[in-house]
Formats: sequence, structure tokens, C-alpha cells
Amino acid sequence: MTLKQRLRGGERLRGGLLRLPSDFLVELAGVAGLDFVLIDCEHGPADLVALQQHIQAAQARGVAVLVRVGQDEPALVLRVLDLGAQGVVVPHVDTVADARRAVRAAHYPPLGERGFATYSRAGSFGAVSAAEHLATAAETTLVIPMLETVAACDAAAEIAAVDGVDALLVGPADLSVSMGLTGGAAEAAVREVADRAVAAARDAGTPMLSIVGGPEQAASAPPGAVVFNLAHVLLDTFRRLAGS
Repeated sequence: MTLKQRLRGGERLRGGLLRLPSDFLVELAGVAGLDFVLIDCEHGPADLVALQQHIQAAQARGVAVLVRVGQDEPALVLRVLDLGAQGVVVPHVDTVADARRAVRAAHYPPLGERGFATYSRAGSFGAVSAAEHLATAAETTLVIPMLETVAACDAAAEIAAVDGVDALLVGPADLSVSMGLTGGAAEAAVREVADRAVAAARDAGTPMLSIVGGPEQAASAPPGAVVFNLAHVLLDTFRRLAGS
């Protein structure tokens, strides 16, 4: 089953958030049994050669790859999907119009307007027919908008209803700063706004993707997928080692 099918089927999926270059962590994720990795090309390098190598390493270990692109970057969306990523996380989606643009960039017609080619890695370098490639892309491509402002969270129900949106992700750091706060998810006001978005997604039957710092946060996360922030996990581990 694809990651998209498993997410739609209600499975609790677990992944790791990392930045390039982290091919070692990609392989560790597979060895450990994580379901996917989320490679952050918004707050990290977006080197497409390195990204291809990371996707190859993930696929060799049976790990799916999602890529967080930058804000409103349809050209990057096209390239990361052509390289074999199974979906994109799109930051700063505040409105239904933003969500529709993200879907258009990630999907082929008629749902979207992604440029078509079968000779990419995703098309097995031309070894599959156009019809087969179109069908595979429709079955596998995930589009996950990030809600990072109060307005975005308040529009969660409408964004979730956009055809082609597969899950929602609340970005607590940006949400916090947009509200003039610095405590992220630790701020009660931030949690209140985020909870409204989670409730709207639940009512719409749309899963969430939640960034978490460890197993305890994962256990209390809403239905859908969780992605462990590996930088925080490793930093906490190193601090414990340094203090031992």
C-alpha cells in the first residue's frame, strides 16, 4: 500500500523530519521501521542532486519521502515529485485559494497543472506508459498544506475540503510568532487556535500530520501521521549524554 492509501485508511504513520544532507538518518529511519521521512527544503538546503540521493536511499530501505517545499514554489514541487517524492508539505497556506494552487502544482490535469513527463525517476525513466504514470501519480501524490496563522487555522474546514488536499499540518512555531508570542505550542493561546484547526479537520474526516518531539507527544497527537523532529530528538539525546 502507498503512504497515501495508508493515511486514508486511518493508520498511525510515523516519520522523521530532517534536512539535507542527512542520508545516514534516512537509512536509520528505514532500519528503525519508520514509515516515511519529511525532508525540509524550506528551512534547509534545496539541493536537488542531494535530494535525489536521499530519495534513492529511502526507497532502498522501503521508506516513503515527503518534501517540505517553500512558499508558493510550483517549480520545486514539480521537480521533487519528478525525483520520486510521494508528496509535498506546502507552508503558509492561509486560504482556499492557496490550497488550490498547491494542489494544481502537485497534480496532473484535470485536477492540477503539473508539467508532464514520463522520463523522470517517478516515471521509471520512460519505462512506463503515460496512462500508467498518470494513474500512479494520482494514487500516490500527497498534498499537505501547513496552517501557520490564525486566519489559516480558522479556515481549516474550508482548506480541508479542497479536492486534492490529503491532510493538514499546523505549524506551531510560525503560528506563535504570527500571534506575537514566542513559546510555540507551549503557549495556551497557540494551543487554543491549533485545537480549532484539529477539530475542524476531524469533523471533515481529514487526517493531521503533527510535528512532535518524542513518543509522549506522538501518543497524544490527533489521528493521522506524526513526524519526529530529529534535530530536537538528537539534541536532547546529546545533552543527556553530555550530562551523564
